[in-house]
Amino acid sequence: MTAFLDKDIREPLFDFLEENFGKTRIIEEKNIGDSRADVIMVTENGLYGIEIKSDADTYARLSGQVKDYDKYFDKNIVVVGSSHAHSIEEHVPAHWGIITAENVDGKADFYILRQACKNPNIELAKKLSILWRPEIAQLQLLNEMPKYDYLSKKNVIEKICDRVPEKIAYEKITTQICDLLFERDYEKIAETVNAYRTAHGHKPRRNRVKRRRRKRKT
Repeated sequence: MTAFLDKDIREPLFDFLEENFGKTRIIEEKNIGDSRADVIMVTENGLYGIEIKSDADTYARLSGQVKDYDKYFDKNIVVVGSSHAHSIEEHVPAHWGIITAENVDGKADFYILRQACKNPNIELAKKLSILWRPEIAQLQLLNEMPKYDYLSKKNVIEKICDRVPEKIAYEKITTQICDLLFERDYEKIAETVNAYRTAHGHKPRRNRVKRRRRKRKT
């Protein structure tokens, strides 16, 4: 049987996720801690981190990736080629979902080996860091918080986290994060970020958005 590579898995996987999760938005290749998330899947009630291990990949970096994914996402899934199907359960925590990708007549056929459960190790500050500065400002507005224009993104996130146990339900802010990511317009946000940087004496950033973003609707 021909080995399945990342390029053989990725595109068909997005269609499979849409069929199984409904409304989704796919964000690819995002730095998280010391790792890079292959896929972030935005749903209406949470963020999924998805790591792809094709038949050509090893588990060499997986333990570190698991630790990083668990800080950022509500649920996590590993998608593996068939060569890993019988061993992957030994390499990811019990709350991780597992999807296998089988090569059937040259096409990817996916099977949910294990459903993802709620991640007990998530850190709200890490999840909030996925948002861009203008999106965080919108989150503050939604929750009637001060603007804190003079604070860095990191310090504003700390302020938000301080208020969550007191005045903002965790589930509510998770839904708001997902809504903001569904609405994200990369061109518009890049302009807003550069206007903010210019107003605060920083050089504008070059627009380097080149990764495809897919917005799915039911």
